[in-house]
Amino acid sequence: MTTRLPERTLHKRSLAIVASVATVVALSMTGAGAANAADRIPFTHSVPSWATAANDAGAAPASQTFEAEIYLPLRDPQGAAALATAVSTPGNPAFRQTLSPAQWISRFSPTQADSDAVVSFLTAAGLTITAVPASRQYVVFRGTAKQLGSAFGTSLHSYKYAGRQLVAPSTAPSLPSAVGIKISAVSLDQSRTLTKPNSITQGDLGASGDPQPSRKAAAPPVVTTPCSHYTGENIVTVPPSYNGQTQYGTYNCGYTPAQLRSAYGLSDLSAKGVNGSGQTIAIIDAYASPSILQDVNTYSAANGEPGLTTSSYQQLVPQPSEFTDQAACQYPSGWQGEQTLDVESAHGIAPGAHILYVGGANCGGGLDVAMSKILDNKLATIVSNSYGNAGEAIPADVIQGEVNLQVQAAGEGIGLYFSSGDSGDETARLGYPSPDFPASSPWVTSVGGTSMGIDKSGNLAYEAGWGDTVDQIVKDASGNLVYTQPLPGTRFVGGAGGGASAVFAEPDYQKNAVPAALANGHRVSPDVAALADPYTGFQIGIRPIVNDVTLATGGFVNETYGGTSLASPIVAAQIAIVQQSTRTSIGFANPTLYGIQRVLPNSFRDVVPQNPTQAVAYTSRISGNSYLVSFDQDTSLKTATGYDSVTGLGGVSFPVLTLVAAGRH
Repeated sequence: MTTRLPERTLHKRSLAIVASVATVVALSMTGAGAANAADRIPFTHSVPSWATAANDAGAAPASQTFEAEIYLPLRDPQGAAALATAVSTPGNPAFRQTLSPAQWISRFSPTQADSDAVVSFLTAAGLTITAVPASRQYVVFRGTAKQLGSAFGTSLHSYKYAGRQLVAPSTAPSLPSAVGIKISAVSLDQSRTLTKPNSITQGDLGASGDPQPSRKAAAPPVVTTPCSHYTGENIVTVPPSYNGQTQYGTYNCGYTPAQLRSAYGLSDLSAKGVNGSGQTIAIIDAYASPSILQDVNTYSAANGEPGLTTSSYQQLVPQPSEFTDQAACQYPSGWQGEQTLDVESAHGIAPGAHILYVGGANCGGGLDVAMSKILDNKLATIVSNSYGNAGEAIPADVIQGEVNLQVQAAGEGIGLYFSSGDSGDETARLGYPSPDFPASSPWVTSVGGTSMGIDKSGNLAYEAGWGDTVDQIVKDASGNLVYTQPLPGTRFVGGAGGGASAVFAEPDYQKNAVPAALANGHRVSPDVAALADPYTGFQIGIRPIVNDVTLATGGFVNETYGGTSLASPIVAAQIAIVQQSTRTSIGFANPTLYGIQRVLPNSFRDVVPQNPTQAVAYTSRISGNSYLVSFDQDTSLKTATGYDSVTGLGGVSFPVLTLVAAGRH
């Protein structure tokens, strides 16, 4: 990845999406030009940008099985986008006149005959069908590298990308024209196995600054930092820092649900029964925790919170024997903490809401299947998604297939909330700045992150952009405490994702609301923000999976989590409270959010640079190393007055969300 411009240009040319919120210029059948000499239609834009000769590591094992997916085009993509825009835009005569799933499928979904023809072709090629949703927008299937190569006229190779080896077609896949004309995209690559939970824990920061445990014995700490239950509980001495300050609070033990409700101004509402009752918050992740109800209820009892029952919590998940691609997708243990964080934080903010967890069989097509279960049956109007790809380097046609699902959600009045990411601008991993998809889509509400101080009384003491950079504290030859580098240090250990998309044009709702210097004609994420910093994080309770084969779990422990995976369910839960109190279903919120900002620019809690810089002291229990963790140091992404690429419009609150529910701007 030595040059960025050609890739950006490729994406923009191959995917003409969203000239405005009012319209999506849908991809025509990719490769729907003249068939080749063998009467096959090539799908040239279904090859990922990283599948290059320079990255080629050789042919994939012929007998190894891979997941693949075919997307079918909507029958009227422009009409679907126009309807989704109209029902989401205040002032439009069709505002909130949404369609039922059956109505949407009847008007816009691919035909049953086309879906059946695709399934028949795949079955005849010896491939195994995994899923076909009621909306018929895609088919998920599996086959060996040899079978897939034969059926699609290509060969699968392994490619080095983003620190992994991923499989992709070495040449454009193609299909016989009889079936190819019914298809908009072919996904034979493993781009989406880069999809990961957007959660992050407090961790050892070792010599590299990475949050990975050290195997060395802990050294005696140079600064003893007991964690604080609230801002200012424990104050320690550090070397002179910002404005010469030497006294700093310590990192957070993990806020409780009651503290978060208080800081977000929801305590009085909760006491009056305005707690999300009557609302359903859907949560999508991969796999499923074997101990989730037990964990939530142990945790809730310890914090004086109501537990979940089989009527207030429901899950639609595959059987463990149906879990696939576990190694590529970080195993069930890699997603268990994510599910636990999502459920416990959403329940903590809105304890009266019904929680519906829908788990994917993997982190690729399985997440599409989970989404379709919700959309095709309208099981919820609020869906929190705490995961994301590493950037936007997914084949253009595949992105369009994903966008079609998001347009369906908007057309049905379902709001999709996606975490913006935990790796800042992604330059460290990708070699160039990029927001993460799906949060970069103009059809979802992207949730960025903040660092939050809550005082002893439960009030918000400060709020900064989430971007943690650490500087180790050591003793010099004279025994004085010093930093190893000039502040804030150079070790970035996590921050909210965001920035300008290379794929999506600027939607109408962001025009004149996002600074032109940031947008430059493109969609910018995030849209709003909530708590995400693990060093001012949220306490969860979990029995961790200790064996990914048997899914056996260990003893119950409390851990402190953060990440925009925390921010997304916090916002989703606040939406549930507002929907209950206003008896309104908000649906896709972005047009209203930005409309309110134009008319009432002080409605959002603007997150701006702090003077002096906010920071906390942290000493690892594993390595014994001590650090000053400085906030609002998010790579190239910066907070600013008004809209910014770390926190979007800013923090949401109950009053501003009631305006959103009312559809005012």
